[in-house]
Order: sequence, then structure tokens, then C-alpha cells
Amino acid sequence: MRFLMFEHGSGRRLGVMAEGDSAKVIDLAELAKASGSAAPPADLLALIDAGDPGMSAVKQLLAKVKPSAGAPIVNPLADLKLLAPLDPPRGNVIAIGRNYAKHAAETVAKGETPKPPTVFSKAITSITGPNADIPIDAAVSEEIDWEVELGVVIGKAGINITKEDALDHVFGYTVINDVTARDIQSDWGGQYFKGKSLDSSCPSGPWVVTRDEVHDPQSLNLRLTVNGTVKQDGTTSEMIHPVDAIISWVSIGMTLLPGMMIATGTPDGVGFARKPPEFIRVGDVVEAEVEGIGKLRNKFVAAGRHRRVP
Repeated sequence: MRFLMFEHGSGRRLGVMAEGDSAKVIDLAELAKASGSAAPPADLLALIDAGDPGMSAVKQLLAKVKPSAGAPIVNPLADLKLLAPLDPPRGNVIAIGRNYAKHAAETVAKGETPKPPTVFSKAITSITGPNADIPIDAAVSEEIDWEVELGVVIGKAGINITKEDALDHVFGYTVINDVTARDIQSDWGGQYFKGKSLDSSCPSGPWVVTRDEVHDPQSLNLRLTVNGTVKQDGTTSEMIHPVDAIISWVSIGMTLLPGMMIATGTPDGVGFARKPPEFIRVGDVVEAEVEGIGKLRNKFVAAGRHRRVP
């Protein structure tokens, strides 16, 4: 299943893409109301927290959709304003650095392979939607860069998880663009968290695809374009540390909770490693796509002026 969040009046709603019709979205709250069923979880995090019983209840609810159903139960995807599927996730976004060999080679002089995986995080306030405008301000950063990544959403808590059991802890997968302020990231001795955590620097979505629909997370193509020009074109098969190894490593001595999100690294082609370096400017449109998951499309716009910390 593909779960998404969309704007509804002054609030938001949890929806699921109609089976066999990716152009239609079922509003679970409207379906429950029309069928006299119990109200579904208000958002995706609540659904994840409900565990297997929650998913079973949603499946039973979806079985009540009538073939003739239309709005407000079944709605055209094109008519909806999609929001980030997990906003907020449970805690900061966990992120993996230099997890593709060619990307590692383009970012460090010797191209060392990180062993174990490099782990950092993005602030919870960096989350934004799959089609949202992203404000940038030259007074804050002049080196805004792109990174298309496969996102993993944890569905079951665990600590010291083995590689063999790791994928059983996954709820689903999404697309992340790990937007990065490279000048901040490298300034003042290295400020990864700050450089990765500007507001709206983690567009995600457009939905979360449940684990059962992604048969092999290590065989997905990733692609990113800026104004239609391809900048990144890779595959998750090139990961140095695959998804199961990432989950296992991150969980050593550290509990992973349902609703946590992991950005699994980016392939080569990032802007700052190009010669000459390239960075996102006001007016640019960036599209980040993962095969079988979906596509983000974000326009970068001028933000208000802020004082840059020297």
C-alpha cells in the first residue's frame, strides 16, 4: 500500500492510493464516516504506532470501498495538495553519509570506504512536503546542494537488530532529498547537523510505500534533475552498506522506534563535487526520484533576509 498525507481544509488527512489506480486516493476518514466504521488513525505516525492491528483495521476498512465511490471518499490525486507523509517523524532524521562508492570517491581525496557507516542526523524541523517550495537565502548559505536518497521508515522497535532480522523492522520506503548547505557543513570545523538542518531542507514523500511492495530495496534506480538536466543517476545496488546493514549498525546500543526515518545515502553527482562546483539558485526546480517509490518536485524560492552568523 501507499500511504500519504494531504491537506484537508485547515487540517490534514491520511489517505491511501487506490489499488490498481495510482491516480486515485482514498480518504480513510471519509470512508470510515460513510461506512459507519471506527475512525482511522489521524496520520501515518499514528497508524505505524497502531502496529499490525492498525494495518488490519485499515485493510478491513478499504474492503468497504464501493466501486462507484467518488469524492469525498475517492479523490483524484491531481486535485490534492500532498504533504510530507511523516511530519514530524519520530525524532530527527537519521542519515548515512558516503554510502555509495563513487560518491565517497568524489567527496574525499582518497575515496576511503566508511567502515562502519557514517551516521549523522537532520533536524525534525527540516521536513517539508514533496511539492513544497523551499526557501533559500544567500545571507544564510550560498552553497545549497542536492542529494537524492532512499528513505526507510521504521515500523517496529528494536535494539541490537541483526542483519537477518533488519528488514522485518521496516514499515516502508519513501524518497528524500537531503538538501545540504555545504558552506555551513564545512565551516567552523565542520557543522554537519547545522548544514543538514536548515528549515525545509528535507523534502520527503510523495508517500510511503509499505515494505511488502518493495521486494528488493537494493535494486532501485535513483535519479535527480535540476531544471530538467540529470545530475544524479544511480542505483541502490551501489550502496556500500545495504539497508539491512544500516539498520543493524544504527541499532547497536541504540533503540530504533516506530516512525523513525533513515536517509540511506546518495549516489555520485552532487553539486559541490562537480568541476566547477554547482549549487541550487532561486528559481531552480529539483526533481528527486526513486524507482518504484515516487518523485519529489521542489522549487527553490527567495526567503526573507537573516543575519549570517560569522
